[in-house]
Amino acid sequence: MAPSAIDIIPEYATNESVTNNHKYVQAVSDYESGAEHVHDGAKTAKEMIGAALQKHVQAVDPHDCEVGEEDAFFVADMGEVYRQHLRWKKHLKRVTPHFAVKCNPDPMVIKLLAALGAGFDCASKSEIDQVLRTGVDPTRIIYAQPCKTKSYLRYTAKQDVKQMTFDNTDELYKIKEIFPNAELFLRIFTDDSASLCRLSQKFGASIDAVPELLGLAKQLDLNIAGVAFHVGSGASDPSAFLKAVTDARSVFDQAQALGFQPHTLDVGGGFVSETFDEMAAVLSTALDEHFPPSMRIIAEPGRYYTSSAFTIACNVIARRTVEDKDLGVKSYMLYLNDGVYGNFSSIMFDHQHPIPRVLTTRHKQDGFNYSTESMTDSGYISAEEGSGEAGRNGKLIEYSIWGPTCDGIDCIAEKWHSVETVDVGDWLYFEEMGAYTKCSATRFNGFTDKHETKYVCSEPGASALLGL
Repeated sequence: MAPSAIDIIPEYATNESVTNNHKYVQAVSDYESGAEHVHDGAKTAKEMIGAALQKHVQAVDPHDCEVGEEDAFFVADMGEVYRQHLRWKKHLKRVTPHFAVKCNPDPMVIKLLAALGAGFDCASKSEIDQVLRTGVDPTRIIYAQPCKTKSYLRYTAKQDVKQMTFDNTDELYKIKEIFPNAELFLRIFTDDSASLCRLSQKFGASIDAVPELLGLAKQLDLNIAGVAFHVGSGASDPSAFLKAVTDARSVFDQAQALGFQPHTLDVGGGFVSETFDEMAAVLSTALDEHFPPSMRIIAEPGRYYTSSAFTIACNVIARRTVEDKDLGVKSYMLYLNDGVYGNFSSIMFDHQHPIPRVLTTRHKQDGFNYSTESMTDSGYISAEEGSGEAGRNGKLIEYSIWGPTCDGIDCIAEKWHSVETVDVGDWLYFEEMGAYTKCSATRFNGFTDKHETKYVCSEPGASALLGL
C-alpha cells in the first residue's frame, strides 16, 4: 500500500523544518530521553513484515500462477529508515545526512528522507533527476562524483545543482569550461584500509597535491566551497575519521590563506548500523576539536539507512538431491528465482553473506515459518520451530542455495542447514537486504531486474510524513 501523496519539507535543518509535525518532534524527544516505547517499533516491524510476506505468498498458486507472479519480492519497512534517522539526529547533531542514492534508489526511501529534511548524494544524471523529481531543492544535492561525464555536468548546470566534488586538475579545467559557477569540494585521500569497499584507490587527492589544486582553482577563478573525504564504504575503524578530519582542517586553512571562503565539510559515508554509535562519538569529538560550530557539516550515509529496512523473499524453483552413498548422507541443492546476478549482487560486490531463513514449506502443517523472534546468526532454525518430520526428530538437513542463471558462480550459500524439508514451490527469506542489492541487479540470462516492493511502516511519525 504505497502512499499516494507525500508532503516534502523543503528545508535542510530537520530539527527546525519538521517542527510542525508533532509526531516527529515527539519521537525525537522520546528517543533522546531514552523512552522505552520508542524501541517498540522494531518489534512491531517484525510483525508487519511477517504479515506482508505471508499475504503475498499466500496469493501465489505455484501450480497455476502467471509468469512473474512467483518472482522474488521485497518488503520494506519505512519505520526502520525513520528510526535510523532519529538515531542519527541523536548522535550526530552537527551533521546533516545526504543519503547516498546509489546504495538504494528506492522512491519511498527518497521521499521519506526528503520529508525528514535530509540532503542527497548523487553520482549521476539519473540519480540527480530522480531526486529533483521528488521535489527536492537543488541546494540539497551534492554531485559527489569526482570524475564527471561532460553531458551530465551540463545537465547539473541547467538544473542549478552547484555542489560537487573534484580531486584532480583535469576536472577543474572541465568545470571551468562547463559550469564555472559551481561550488567545489576538494576531495582528499583517506586511509580506508579498514572498510568493506575501498574508495581511495580510485578517488581522493593526496595532501601533497592540495597546494597545486587550490592554486589552479584560484587561477581559474573557481569557487572552493568546501572539503570532502570518504573513509570507505562499511568502515570499521573509528580512528580513520580522526586523521581525515585533521587533514581536512589543514586543507581549509590553505584554502582560506589563498582567499577562498570554504563553508562546508563533507565527511562522506562509511557508517554501518552495528558500529554507528562508536563511530559517531569519535567523529563528533574530532569535529568539535577542529571546526567551529558555525561550520556546515554534511555526510553521505547509505547502507546505514536502508540495510536493515528491506527483506527479500525468494521462491524455490528447483531442487536437486545429492546422495553420498558411502557415508549414507543425503543433501539438497536448492535453486531460487534470484541470485548474484540479481538482488544478491551484494555477495559479489559488497562482501555480504545473506542468511537464508524458511518462510513457507508444504511439509509444515500451518505452512508458515516466519517468526517475529530473532533467528540465530548461523542461519539454523531451532528444532522447536520445525513441525515437519525432520523438525520433530531434531535433525539438521544440509542444503546449498543457488541462483537461477546458468553460471556456476551464481551461488548464494555453499552450505546451509535447516530442520525443515524445503522443496519446489517453498519460499525462503533474507533480512538485511536493503544496501547495494536491487540497485546493481542485472538482466543476465534474461531474468528480470525489476522486483516488486511491498511497503509497511512501523513508526507513526514516518506514516504521518508519508501521508499514510
